[in-house]
Amino acid sequence: MAPTHSYPLPARLAVVGAGRLGTALGLALRSAGLEVEGPLGAGDRPAATDAVLLCVPDAEIGSVAATVAGSAPLVGHTSGATPLSALAPAGAVAFGLHPLQTFAGGEGAQRFLGAGCAVAGETGSALALATSLAERLGMTAFAISDSQRGAYHAAASIASNFLVTLQAGAEQVAGGAGLEPAEARALLAPLVRSTIENWAAVGPQQALTGPIARGDHATVERQRTAVGDTAPELLALFDALAERTRALAGSEALA
Repeated sequence: MAPTHSYPLPARLAVVGAGRLGTALGLALRSAGLEVEGPLGAGDRPAATDAVLLCVPDAEIGSVAATVAGSAPLVGHTSGATPLSALAPAGAVAFGLHPLQTFAGGEGAQRFLGAGCAVAGETGSALALATSLAERLGMTAFAISDSQRGAYHAAASIASNFLVTLQAGAEQVAGGAGLEPAEARALLAPLVRSTIENWAAVGPQQALTGPIARGDHATVERQRTAVGDTAPELLALFDALAERTRALAGSEALA
């Protein structure tokens, strides 16, 4: 749902939560020309301001919202999974702002450029405010409802968190070829990048390559044996991924 009308950016904004995202957002919003207080600690109460943005773990949103009650007419969170109702203790109009990006620490404002950003608001004005903040940071805003949050956040976790877990497995199996972890990462990273670029450009069916896509069952069995020899705890993961890859290859053949 698009905003029903424009909403000016807040003259003053407080960021609560000094973790990776809170630190990055505080710097980026300040660089974008906003007057920003913080990032404050989760137990700190901001001075009276126009809006407060909570960058705290999901389980802490309710308690921190209660702490900032009365500080601003608009209070938002940066959770992708938690509904806006968690902000009720703030006694303010709620909004949501979830950058579809990963932060490992030390990132600057450029980290937000070109990223997607899930936005939400209890009112049209609150939604428009969240959209304006996202766009000021160079992100592409898209609205989600509370009922859509589970699927949205699961997709983000599969695309990001699970990808890291998968690459950790590849790094581990590469040890069977005599590669040290750092060496494996350096050698596999260009392959990972080009694979992701192909997926983004042409979709999963056309981007799929390798022995399963070619129907080379003997090679897949040799791979499976090597995984069993090197990291037997990863065999179940290998088998599950091979099954899903066969299904994807089959759907490509039928397309």
